Amino acid sequence: MINELEEKLAALREKKTVAEEQARSFAEKRDKVNGKVRNIRPEIGLLRKERDEVNEKVKELKQHRNDLTSKIREKIEEIKKLGEKSRVIAKKKPSVDHRTLQEEVESIDWEIQTTPHSLQEDKELVEKVMALERQLSIHKKYERLTKMIRNLRSGVDKFKAESQGYHDSLTADARKSQELHGKMLTKVEESKKLGAEADELHKQFVAARETARPLHNEIAAAFGEIKKLKGEMREEEEKEKKQNEDELRQTIENRAKEKLKRGEKLSWEEFQLLAEKGISTQD
Repeated sequence: MINELEEKLAALREKKTVAEEQARSFAEKRDKVNGKVRNIRPEIGLLRKERDEVNEKVKELKQHRNDLTSKIREKIEEIKKLGEKSRVIAKKKPSVDHRTLQEEVESIDWEIQTTPHSLQEDKELVEKVMALERQLSIHKKYERLTKMIRNLRSGVDKFKAESQGYHDSLTADARKSQELHGKMLTKVEESKKLGAEADELHKQFVAARETARPLHNEIAAAFGEIKKLKGEMREEEEKEKKQNEDELRQTIENRAKEKLKRGEKLSWEEFQLLAEKGISTQD
């Protein structure tokens, strides 16, 4: 019976060892995977931070570009208005060019100052100068508007070049943001897969540990039963030993008594036994 129980105990211990080893293996694998997840999280954080910083830069560049676009529109609107005025004045512009008119005015002024004339002649010359100056005024207005339009167009070109610079930087940063976002998503997906793997390993660890738990109880029960049986066997052996010792003592006692009756000499063992019993060894 004990041999069978000990064989059962050995088999249970082996099963328990296997289950505990499996649980330990699953725990080690789970912890290793969780370590990878912990290492990936800071990488995801850094990628997210870098992406957000680039996005903020893109946002600022867009605002600069939009501001320039608004300024360009304003200047184009001014150019249109000035262009309308310029076209109106162009229709009134004298056929004689500005320089010729100016030279003619200067020539008449010189003549008025250096050559004596009658009042009527002076009056006619002054009126002629005034008429020429009116024509010059139209030229000047037209030229002033032309210059203003030219300056506005130069400003538009400058803003457009600046806006293109912002646009180029914006496009490059937007592309960089997409790349960072893609890398971050890859890391997030990797983290999710590793997390799922760790969860599965943890389930297997728990299952293996649960398998070992009842085996532990069975081992304890089998060990207890063996201990009980061995105790009972020891008690039986002690009882049998005592019985044998009592029978032997009784045999020695009987033999000693017979010797006393016959007047024979007792051995030390026989003498001591009778003395313990309180039996007199004297005739």
